[in-house]
Amino acid sequence: MNYSLICLRSIVRKEITRIFRIWVQTLVPPVITITLYFLIFGDLIGSQLRNIEGYSYMAFIAPGLIMMAIITNSYTNTVSSFFSAKFQRNIEELLVSPAPTWVIILGYVSGGMTRGLMVGILVSLVSLIFVTLPVHNLFFILLFAILTSFTFSLAGMLNAIFAKKFDDVTIIPTFVITPLTYLGGVFYSLSLLPDFWQTVSKINPIVYMVNGFRFGFLGISSINVWVGAGMLGIFSITLFSINWWLLWKGIGTRT
Repeated sequence: MNYSLICLRSIVRKEITRIFRIWVQTLVPPVITITLYFLIFGDLIGSQLRNIEGYSYMAFIAPGLIMMAIITNSYTNTVSSFFSAKFQRNIEELLVSPAPTWVIILGYVSGGMTRGLMVGILVSLVSLIFVTLPVHNLFFILLFAILTSFTFSLAGMLNAIFAKKFDDVTIIPTFVITPLTYLGGVFYSLSLLPDFWQTVSKINPIVYMVNGFRFGFLGISSINVWVGAGMLGIFSITLFSINWWLLWKGIGTRT
């Protein structure tokens, strides 16, 4: 077997083993959190609201909540895993090994994607308790789930590369990702906003992810789904290139 593939398989196996070894911390909490969102926003509050674009409020927010879980867990897994490797100084073993830089990146990103997509599947199953979701286009569901997970796993690795202490790991999720997610159309349709705020909202990349994913289920979207897929592709390539260059130069990983 090719040496690079052996290295990749080893890193991926380590990351997936880590996820399942501490599954009470990696898989259970996000499912409980999203279940509470369904109960509070979907069932208690949503039952008092009118339909949005022909769907109940619960059905409308369900794809957004699933996407929110994918985003958060893909990012969190990669940033925590890679920073832990830096903190424990075992990342140096990888950097001095013959493992290509792209293998190291894909190995850690695969772990983030695994956790993000697994949580997404679990949350989707939980959503069926509250609402029956139609499937309008399975291709777009898979496309946006995979691309979003890949993009935010890369973003998590970028955060981990620059992080110097554990507090640095939580800054971006708290002050950047969470606000962008809540303002990304998870709980409302952009069509309900005034024209000015619709335009401003389209600067938020998460708007494209949520709407593209929602289109896969419900067939409705406030943006062009192909534009959203294209933007995700560009983000993925850009973040992968930046991570590759930083690791290749040793920035943030070598003292």
